[in-house]
Amino acid sequence: MKKYFTSESVTEGHPDKICDQISDAVLDAIIKEDPMARVACETCVTTGMVLIMGEITTNCYVEIPKIARDVIKRIGYDRAKYGFDSATCSVLTAIDEQSSDIAMGVDRDGAGDQGMMFGYACDETDTLMPMPIYYAQELAKRLTLVRKENILGFLRPDGKTQVTVEYDEDKPVRIEEIVISTQHSPIVSQAAIKEGIINEVIKRVIPQNLMDENTKILVNPTGQFIIGGPQGDSGLTGRKIIVDTYGGYSRHGGGAFSGKDPTKVDRSAAYMARYIAKNIVKAGFAKKCEVQLAYAIGVAEPVSVYIDLFGTGNVDEEKLMDAVKKVFDLRPREIIKALDLRKPIYEKLAAYGHMGREDLGVAWEKCDKVEELKKAVLN
Repeated sequence: MKKYFTSESVTEGHPDKICDQISDAVLDAIIKEDPMARVACETCVTTGMVLIMGEITTNCYVEIPKIARDVIKRIGYDRAKYGFDSATCSVLTAIDEQSSDIAMGVDRDGAGDQGMMFGYACDETDTLMPMPIYYAQELAKRLTLVRKENILGFLRPDGKTQVTVEYDEDKPVRIEEIVISTQHSPIVSQAAIKEGIINEVIKRVIPQNLMDENTKILVNPTGQFIIGGPQGDSGLTGRKIIVDTYGGYSRHGGGAFSGKDPTKVDRSAAYMARYIAKNIVKAGFAKKCEVQLAYAIGVAEPVSVYIDLFGTGNVDEEKLMDAVKKVFDLRPREIIKALDLRKPIYEKLAAYGHMGREDLGVAWEKCDKVEELKKAVLN
């Protein structure tokens, strides 16, 4: 039976992703100076304006407006004709300290909030990510690369990608459709845009064996995309949580990542759940694995741990659950320590996904618990 699944990604110039990157750049700057800082930083952007707000408790000082302008400039919004200019946009801040009620729970090594987080892995790609989101992210990365290296000089920072994969009995067999919408110069033809995107983006990313004469390619299907970024649409931190994770292929607990220090289990426990799921699949115990962790505010131990192998497992699930609890310490303080989360690693994660990022060397993408898991399951 043929089935189709679609995932999307966006470039770093998308308004929501501008916000995610600013929030995480503020977090990085603070955590570099004060690793024990408590940060919950939100950003919103619109035409000509950036608002940075939230709760931050730290013993250091960082120049938040300068951080925001530097991020916007690095993304590529550095002139007024792009609709947003890092040098002239207004930057407003509204920062308070973390609530003492929340701090009380975190200070005794409990979770920073209640909630449930999901992690997922499958054998569809080398990074153990679902194929639709994997290629959507790769296309978005390539779209930015050809812009920044001036391979396609007509491109502007805002853009979106979308990939539809055909499955046969749960196995990905081909790509059914690719959609790319990219902001561009007003003096380039749509024919030139399409030709450039197909030759320099799609053909450089998608393996030839996954495409055929029936694969549909849509480039800027509305006809033009000149007005983009914050001029075209307002942006907000945490509004691309599905892009940040598994493209809708797995469930999501609802919490966003960017701008949050690792005491927030929305972020740290989601990374740990991915770490567990990836090691389970890499160990050969299943072709697909989803892990749910749930916490209560101020409580160290998770209130529940759930593992779903979707009928693809070849091991006793009760033994696997016992092995996971033995191999992985799921208390927030221990997650932070195991994944080395008190470092300025976050801005680079704020675009092109937090999961599957083997290119960044993050700890939750390592498969270094495979042997321990095997030993715990088989003994």
